[in-house]
Amino acid sequence: MDIRSVPRIGIVVPPENPTAEPEFGQFYGAGTTVHTTRFPVLPGKGLRAMLETYNEVLPGVLDGFGGLPLDAAVVACSASHYLLGPDGDREFCARLGERAGYPVRSSALATLSALEALGLDRLTLVSPYEPWLTELSRGYWEKAGLTVDGVVQIKAGEVHDPYRVTTEMLLEQLSRRSLPEDGAVLFTGTGMFTLAALGELARPGRALLSSNLASAWWALHAAGAPVATATVHPLLEGLARRADSA
Repeated sequence: MDIRSVPRIGIVVPPENPTAEPEFGQFYGAGTTVHTTRFPVLPGKGLRAMLETYNEVLPGVLDGFGGLPLDAAVVACSASHYLLGPDGDREFCARLGERAGYPVRSSALATLSALEALGLDRLTLVSPYEPWLTELSRGYWEKAGLTVDGVVQIKAGEVHDPYRVTTEMLLEQLSRRSLPEDGAVLFTGTGMFTLAALGELARPGRALLSSNLASAWWALHAAGAPVATATVHPLLEGLARRADSA
């Protein structure tokens, strides 16, 4: 395979996010190249102020790709875009795409696209965020017309920190909750490792989505790349197959 001929996907990630690049790499395998740029480090800012600043600086951060001929780009930070609401997020990403010359979506908008492609309008939310941010996330989905049937709050020990949630922590906490056997279960946020847990929790009829899985699917779709012929992870292939048949 000529690496110059495969789709080029850009992702923008927070500086401390340990998850997005390795999960995108596992979803895509050798059939796609992933190029990354990161938000700046913002010492001294609280979480909300940091997220607001991410939105302010995002056009310049995307400029960091320079003239790299990307086929699509994902902003792999759902939380900053929850602040905008779905309508504001669509408008913002449309402006970013016009400026960049290729499609740009937030991971939140990519998830909405995946849910729409699957024909799903209800979800159970699995969130590693602080409670206020979890509620902001819930409001985003509800403003988009979805019904949130329930919320499962995930912690890393005694704190809310998606970057520190292990697969074992995630599965142990979910074992104490009853997840629906059908409908969608959404693991929100690009910073929590979910890939291994998705495999453990798969059931016939249950649609499992993570922000990274939905984003990887959207980006290939936006790039016009056929998922079925790429060397992709079974979870991505399964999402593409289900979306195509919905």
